[in-house]
Amino acid sequence: MKFCKNCLMPDTRPGITFNKDGICIACQNNAKKENVDWSSRFDELKVLCDKYRRKEEGQYDCIIAVSGGKDSHYQVYVMKELMNMNPLLITVEDYFTMTEAGKHNQQNITEAFGCNLIAFKPNRRAGKIISRYMFEKYGRPLWYVDRLLYTVPLYYAAALNIPLLVYGENVSYEYGGVNDKETYSAREQVFNGVAPDISLDELVTAGISRDELAYLEAPSRGLLNKLEPIYLSYFVKWNAIKNYEIAKRFGFKDLTHEWDRTNHIENFNQIDSYGYLLNAWMKYPKYGHAYATDYASRWIRYGVLSREDGLKLVEERDHSLDPKIIDDFCQFTGMSVNEFYNALDKLYNKDLFEKNEFEQWRLRKEFIDERRNPKW
Repeated sequence: MKFCKNCLMPDTRPGITFNKDGICIACQNNAKKENVDWSSRFDELKVLCDKYRRKEEGQYDCIIAVSGGKDSHYQVYVMKELMNMNPLLITVEDYFTMTEAGKHNQQNITEAFGCNLIAFKPNRRAGKIISRYMFEKYGRPLWYVDRLLYTVPLYYAAALNIPLLVYGENVSYEYGGVNDKETYSAREQVFNGVAPDISLDELVTAGISRDELAYLEAPSRGLLNKLEPIYLSYFVKWNAIKNYEIAKRFGFKDLTHEWDRTNHIENFNQIDSYGYLLNAWMKYPKYGHAYATDYASRWIRYGVLSREDGLKLVEERDHSLDPKIIDDFCQFTGMSVNEFYNALDKLYNKDLFEKNEFEQWRLRKEFIDERRNPKW
């Protein structure tokens, strides 16, 4: 297990690559942004918007896939306020307890920008079964919702004949992963490995009827080729802190005074609900990094956090899964907390982790030392 010399990202992140100097592709790509002519890119976005702009008032120009978070607010700000487009917002709701900030933000994004929003509510019965099954077998507890997040906006865009579909950042390019090449087209996003294909027959065997699995298969190439899904991060310099500051101006609320999450280093990313946060944290037992590593690495790339200070936050918080997340996930799936921890124990990568004298899973000492002082 090796770590980036610039940020804190390990080489266990699926699909990530490093150069000969030990710098991860996410840091390399971030450095490239300084040489991009963002004014020209913004003009490219204007041309694209003009191509799909409504012929008359009362029609939609585009669809924006949103959650209600800070990045969603920023996407709508760019498309509605700067591009003068009339977007239809589409969200896929999870089934967990929402935070007060999450409730506010989902309402606020429609009120602040004057947009209609379609909320796709996944089948709760299927969600309970699939979430527990995917957690216990693959360590992917929210695969069902994440898969729908990728597929539903595509199907809606095709059904409503609104070809221009706007996403936020290109995850693979911004943070490292499969298909990490810079492109404006998000047509391949559904294949980026975040919510990969699995056999639907496997889910039928787990107790779900085929009728309950609509939209889980990736759209056909024929359907995808009729659409123009784009990454907004290609056209504007993507920065989570900037997005947050702009979102606040339009009424976005963070978790200040509501919840200090033990496994996060900030209070404004992925704040909509409790149990959903288990999903991304599951990178920790499998790959040895989670939220604290992700966001500390981003702040280091932005130049607002030193590697030394980021390391302190990661060592304090990365492993510490918040009890509210566990309780909310267990309440939804019907698992007991003991069943949850027994299943979690089986998912830890024994090549990376060992239990200490307190029965706590921690990275092996050689990897802790390597993270503190990367050697390439």
